[in-house]
Amino acid sequence: MKQKYDIVGMSCSACSAHIDKAVRHLDGVDSVNVNLLSNSMVVEYNEEKVNDALIMKTVEEAGYKATPEKTAIQPSSKEDTIKQKKNSLILSFIFLIPLFYISMGHMMGAPLPDILLGHENMMVFALTQLFLTLPIMYINRGYFQRGFKSLWHKSPNMDTLIAMGSAAAAIYSIYAIFMMGYDLGHSNMNEAHQYMMQLYFESAGMILTLISLGKYLESRSKKKTSEAIEKLMNLMPSTATVLIDGQEVVVNIEDVQVGDTVIVKSGQSIPVDGVIIKGQTSVDESMITGESLPVDKAVNDKVIGATMNVEGYIHIQVTHTSGETTLSQIIQLVEDASSSKAPIAKLADQISGIFVPIVMVISLITFIVWMTLGSQTFHFALTCAIAVLVISCPCALGLATPTAIMVGTGKGAQLGILIKSAENLELLSKADSIVLDKTGTITKGKPQVTDIYPINRSENELLSLAASIENASQHPLAKAIVQYVKEKNLSFTTVESFEMIQGQGLIGYHENHQIVSGNKRLMETNQIDLSQVEDISQQLASVGKTPLYYAMDGQLIGMVVVSDVMKETSQQAIQQLKDMNLSIYMLTGDNALTAKAIGDTLGVEVIAEVLPQDKEKHIRDLQAQGHQVIMVGDGINDAPALMRADVGIAMTSGTDIAMDSADIVLMKNDLQDVVASIELSHAVIKNIKENLFWAFFYNVIGIPIAAGLFYPIFGWLLDPMFGAAAMSLSSVFVVSNALRLRFFKPKQIQTKQEDKKMNKVMNIEGMMCAHCQAHVEKALNTIDGVKATVDLKNNCASIELSKDIDESVLAKAVEEAGYKVVGFQ
Repeated sequence: MKQKYDIVGMSCSACSAHIDKAVRHLDGVDSVNVNLLSNSMVVEYNEEKVNDALIMKTVEEAGYKATPEKTAIQPSSKEDTIKQKKNSLILSFIFLIPLFYISMGHMMGAPLPDILLGHENMMVFALTQLFLTLPIMYINRGYFQRGFKSLWHKSPNMDTLIAMGSAAAAIYSIYAIFMMGYDLGHSNMNEAHQYMMQLYFESAGMILTLISLGKYLESRSKKKTSEAIEKLMNLMPSTATVLIDGQEVVVNIEDVQVGDTVIVKSGQSIPVDGVIIKGQTSVDESMITGESLPVDKAVNDKVIGATMNVEGYIHIQVTHTSGETTLSQIIQLVEDASSSKAPIAKLADQISGIFVPIVMVISLITFIVWMTLGSQTFHFALTCAIAVLVISCPCALGLATPTAIMVGTGKGAQLGILIKSAENLELLSKADSIVLDKTGTITKGKPQVTDIYPINRSENELLSLAASIENASQHPLAKAIVQYVKEKNLSFTTVESFEMIQGQGLIGYHENHQIVSGNKRLMETNQIDLSQVEDISQQLASVGKTPLYYAMDGQLIGMVVVSDVMKETSQQAIQQLKDMNLSIYMLTGDNALTAKAIGDTLGVEVIAEVLPQDKEKHIRDLQAQGHQVIMVGDGINDAPALMRADVGIAMTSGTDIAMDSADIVLMKNDLQDVVASIELSHAVIKNIKENLFWAFFYNVIGIPIAAGLFYPIFGWLLDPMFGAAAMSLSSVFVVSNALRLRFFKPKQIQTKQEDKKMNKVMNIEGMMCAHCQAHVEKALNTIDGVKATVDLKNNCASIELSKDIDESVLAKAVEEAGYKVVGFQ
């Protein structure tokens, strides 16, 4: 069983590592994925050994709280959390600003009230700082509650470091107040003054406030990482118009059942997946498939829930309820991928598990060494120890991977690329070979009859017999022949019985005659002589056409030749794959000559005459040679090969996306999306590496400086306040870097945008001379993306646009220049 849990109390990668370790040790747990970004955990376990109660108890014993997830995304809850953090931050600053002014202002020459000046007001000066610090500590008490609780459970985390650093500063300052009181009571004014100069209240307050500032900024940035999923969820209509007893009734989307008839009018969103049973329209599916142009739909065509009915009035018979629609599946896939971990994250997890205890030891050693050396004061040693604690929080380490994965998979969904796990993304970026199924992947999968060669009978007789046996098959070649015969209005009857020979053809019986239909291998198996058509079949195969042979009662009666048209984008996509230094192979059941003709055109290596059940073997052979292999197919006949490959990519019709055999599902049958998915994988893995480098680099550099290691040589010393600020900013930096992936664009989209030119002709009134002409040209050419030439004689302007600009913007520019726009061509 697979169950997702919401986790409360995690603050850094040390937390997630500790929960992972605790749950993984349970007997019966197969896998654990703890996600710091979404505060969630996914556990796969054996129900006979483990249950929800045991898992939740284990997490609680580790110092956290787990509850089975009820809703995938709760935007309102996230908004409430951000608002709460903002309010706490504002309150903290209200007390911090006067605290900082009182404690540090005199060093900058700022005036202080008389009541805070002089030896006689030492206690007032100290107690004022104390009473300004206590509210800050109370407002941010969560750090102490979680930090010391996790320490009690022997699983120190980021909160532990913050709590110990802030508490150490505050406790020592309170101790200094007591010593000031003692020295003042015994008239030891110098000693009392020394203690007054060793108050750390501003450090305690500043550390907590700056960490809270960082957490607030981080939470705002983290919210943006899930925007892609939230946008998908917002596409889901809340109601539908259902036809009940001839009446249109608006019902909640949850109440729509399979088989209901839903009415969708022009401009409305299609509420659920279904089949059109009345009307015709065009549908904008861009939000689901990434296809920019509306798709024409008629009776018996499938429609996808959450897509837009651009024009037309249609009745839809519901095939999937709201929880089972294509959109629901997409959201689930994106969430599952966001919750998963890439292999590259394992190093960060391993380090996080031991990082905090090591930092605590380093902090203690720092304090002991500086005190033992005797060259510095207690104040110096404590400052260094606290600085080590607060700069070393492993937040950035824990956020490095999940932020990039969530943004990357969300961006993929927007492009119609559905990635099932982070591991698939990483493997995709490492692949060096790609195997492409031919039919439906490189070609359109809709072959057409091109040539007919009857033997000892008429063409129509051959076609009628061919349709009779092919009508029993669902193979694309068979469908093409049946369709062709129907278009010629020829009559035919289906064979009485038939046997399908996988990868070879059909054997059937028609009016007591045996009919054999298929490829050369099937004919040879049945000892049918092909010598009289051997030369012509080779010529046909050499130009990429597929001859299908027909025999009756052991004698060849003719050939029907079909050709599968290549997709418009296939050649360009394959060239782009070559540019990525991938070895490209084409798998096909076609005979070697036909396959070679296509392979030569595309410039790829061909593996021909492959039976569907043998495709997996060829993938295995490539892997045995040490290759990391991507397999691209339709997800049905290619299922074993897709599962065997390091990464299986399945193309769909836009609706059937629940393909267990594929690791990545493409919503469009376009080979260029394979290119885009590989480009996306490279971008995400590069982003993760950047984030991990920053997280490690920051700690490797920050800890030695904080410990005062460079102080004797360069005089470098890190104030705990700056350490807290640096730690907070490191997390914000990592999340912000991951957010850059929202702007990822595949190269073919960039190229299309660069090449896209739109021409308009604007008719203008009021131009009188060359000066007017120059004036209008200047007004138009100052608009970004516009190149305009004005024709004074014909009172018009020829405008070339490199991007989409509304006509109203162009007209406004000319009218503001003093001329009148009368229309566009």
